[in-house]
Amino acid sequence: MRIEETIEVLATPEEIWPIISSPEGLERVLAGVTRWEVEGRRKSGLGTRYRMLMEVGSAQVGGLIEIVEYDEPCDLAWTSIMGIDQRGRFRLREQEGGSTHVTLRLSYHSPGGFLGAMTDQLSSRIVRGNIKESLERLRAELEGEAVSKNETSVGPLTMAMNKLHTVRTLAGAGMVKPERPDRIVRTVTMLRRWGPTPAAGFAGSAIRYPDEPAIIDELGTLTFGEVHKRSNAIASSLSDHGVLEGDLVGVMCRNHRGFIETVVALSKLGANGLYLNTAFAGPQLTEVVKREKPVALIFDEEFYELLDDAGHRRKRFVAWHEGEKAHDPTLDELIEAGDDSDLVPPEEPGRTIILTSGTTGTPKGAARSQPETLDPAAALLSKIPLKAREKWLIAAPLFHSWGFAHFTLGLVLSTTYVLQRKFDPEQCLAGASQHQVTSIPMVPVMVQRIMELPKETRDKYDLETVKCVPLSGSALPGDLANKFMDEFGDILYNLYGSTEVAWATIATPQDLRAAPGTAGKAPRGTVVKIYDEKGNELPTGETGRIFVGNEMLFEGYTGGGNKDMLNGLMSSGDTGHLDDQGRLFVEGRSDEMIVSGGENVFPAEVEDLLAKHKNVAEAAVIGVDDEKFGQRLKAYVVKRGSVSEKDLQDYVKSNLARYKVPREIEFLKELPRNATGKVLKRELEEQHENGSKSPKEKAKSSS
Repeated sequence: MRIEETIEVLATPEEIWPIISSPEGLERVLAGVTRWEVEGRRKSGLGTRYRMLMEVGSAQVGGLIEIVEYDEPCDLAWTSIMGIDQRGRFRLREQEGGSTHVTLRLSYHSPGGFLGAMTDQLSSRIVRGNIKESLERLRAELEGEAVSKNETSVGPLTMAMNKLHTVRTLAGAGMVKPERPDRIVRTVTMLRRWGPTPAAGFAGSAIRYPDEPAIIDELGTLTFGEVHKRSNAIASSLSDHGVLEGDLVGVMCRNHRGFIETVVALSKLGANGLYLNTAFAGPQLTEVVKREKPVALIFDEEFYELLDDAGHRRKRFVAWHEGEKAHDPTLDELIEAGDDSDLVPPEEPGRTIILTSGTTGTPKGAARSQPETLDPAAALLSKIPLKAREKWLIAAPLFHSWGFAHFTLGLVLSTTYVLQRKFDPEQCLAGASQHQVTSIPMVPVMVQRIMELPKETRDKYDLETVKCVPLSGSALPGDLANKFMDEFGDILYNLYGSTEVAWATIATPQDLRAAPGTAGKAPRGTVVKIYDEKGNELPTGETGRIFVGNEMLFEGYTGGGNKDMLNGLMSSGDTGHLDDQGRLFVEGRSDEMIVSGGENVFPAEVEDLLAKHKNVAEAAVIGVDDEKFGQRLKAYVVKRGSVSEKDLQDYVKSNLARYKVPREIEFLKELPRNATGKVLKRELEEQHENGSKSPKEKAKSSS
């Protein structure tokens, strides 16, 4: 691909030439380039070689280039010798009045076929924008303006390298294959019309694999061609019911075809999707819906009563129903009544609004537009061994950011989704074995539930085809990871992120073995840094606030507000540190830090230790008011054997500092969790405020 931009600069070619022909000048004006050093004896002119480096994610990458044209002060051109296959050219042409037209051209090679055409189409606009930025920097310097250098900016050369990395990664995932020319043309035309959206994902797969399975759920199998037509019909019928481009639609569905068909239909309409947590209580739903104001709700029949107040005076449609006819129109009825021919693309693609977990308060809506490139998909695929046209059993809830991420990643790879409405540990193993899936995206508590099954139950199911179990959504205890991998093989991949920043780091099985409890390293295209409260970057090993930069940062809360930003990076809301290998260790929520007697304690450290006790199934720690110490630690523990409060206090005291010992331990049958397995600490705090068990009751439960 070749992209070229021109700008007029109020300077002569002789004034511009020293900047574009020197390593120091090019470092200043080429966005994203961190080093442009002379390599060898020749210092300038034709044949000079430079070592070029740029920041891509958390790494410095680049290659060796050579100057192949040096016509002072008119033309400067280079080509790659090693590394990224790219060519660049500056052209200076003097104009009347003392100004100069400066042209910057960048070209690089992509593989042919479907993948090359697709990535060219998706990345060209961004590459062009970054070339413009470099020219603006040059003009600003020459015309006496301040040059803005954002440390997370992505320049044209970095963009080129990212693009080639994306192409190679997607090629490695099996997306490059011989294609009929007519299908390539139709697919690229469709991508040009729709952009990288769910609508394009299913339309493209329907062109390439019309009769192959797209969804397998409790109702049977749907092909890509069928889902494409059914989602067309749903979109058409929703439009007939008054749901239009730009409207917000609430979706409260479990994992089944209705969820996916709804998402694709909304994308075809250009409507925005608000994805509601299926574990929310009625008052939470009412509060969220009142705040977000969707024009319609699409939900499973089982949630009628929960949505009774929230759904008042809104259009309502039923996705999953059993038995008698539903009270409101169903998706099946919309499909039957709708026109299944292709729709006209909306002027703007719809947005996705994922709700935060609400573990410490009211759930917030985090809005995110569709990514403009395939780089985010490549970032995950560079770490997790997923391939095109595989079967995935997505156990993580689709409404959650992790489940939704795998749904969107599957769009790129034309994945067959195997779906079960409700998670049951044995049924999950049975489904994975029956359908011979290669991946089971989960949240950590699901792994815990599987490992709680009797060994003979786990041994009944053949999981030989499963090559990865990607996890995210909550902390993964190191002991649990090792126990699972000891039995099923090194197939766990743990991703750390948040609703707001998407992903920050990914731990491979090798990371989890080498450094239990790590959240892994930043993938390509992502920057992770640790800052103190004053905004200073901290060195390796020191604990501070975690900040993340990538293409997937959310756009702000729908109710107003945003996460803290620093140097172009967004706060994840957690604290942690990096080790000397660049691996991240998350120590806890920034707002969960407990100050007891002047000492800072993060609950996660105490929780992890308690969970390692042979007679403890799981534990949660909160801070409660204390007249003497300001706050004290209180632990809630689920036992798996006989253990007392004093036993556990002595255990913590023998492993951690004295001020980290919980002064109170309460035993529960189970911890309150949301649908993704996160402990609802606000419920534990409310329980404490309303009065915990009496000493007599505690003594009885611990005996």
